Amino acid sequence: MTTPEITKSLFSLQDAQYRAFQIKLIPNIGPDSIIGVRTPALRSLAAELLKAGGYEEFLGDLPHRYFEENQLHAFIVSGMKDYPTCIKQVNRFLPFVDNWATCDQMSPKVFRKHRQELFSEIMRWIRSDRTYTIRFGVGMLMEHFLDEDFDPDCLRIVASIRSEEYYVKMMIAWYFATALAKQYDSALPIIENRSLDPWTHNKAIQKAAESYRIPADRKAYLKSLKIRKEG
Repeated sequence: MTTPEITKSLFSLQDAQYRAFQIKLIPNIGPDSIIGVRTPALRSLAAELLKAGGYEEFLGDLPHRYFEENQLHAFIVSGMKDYPTCIKQVNRFLPFVDNWATCDQMSPKVFRKHRQELFSEIMRWIRSDRTYTIRFGVGMLMEHFLDEDFDPDCLRIVASIRSEEYYVKMMIAWYFATALAKQYDSALPIIENRSLDPWTHNKAIQKAAESYRIPADRKAYLKSLKIRKEG
């Protein structure tokens, strides 16, 4: 399908009520760029395109005009089964990702089988000067390297990231809240030593306290570690 045909398909799936909700949910992109298509419909269209093929023109037609085109792009890339092709497309697309939803919903399944190669890509992403490239890198560390492939050095690497961007700081907080749930003994010293900036430190504790995976006694201790504002 050509890009105009895909865009036409997206408009045929438009939901005006959902569009109003999306405009409020993603305030940093213009309302005119939001069509209003629900995520299940986007995933279904991506699956159809992956099966039928012929989506290469669309993937190459960057930057996209509409938020849903970015979402569809992310879902197509996430469904690719060949790692070299997938990572090439991810790297091509990342500079054009302009919102947290597209960033967070791009999660290629093939990454699970190629974590060794993926790790070097992540290290490059988190050194980027682009907000959503950094956020994506931290998100991939959270998804793929907090379980059986966990390395404590990753905690220190993420803690060393310094950014004033809200969406980077929020992802770092989310990463450490998840680390406290999955790798408590390794993650706790980062919090005890106040290795994060104060805002991110407190947000990580807040998100950890909201997690059902962390026992009450640990939550109580974490809350005692919050940085209090002076005065």
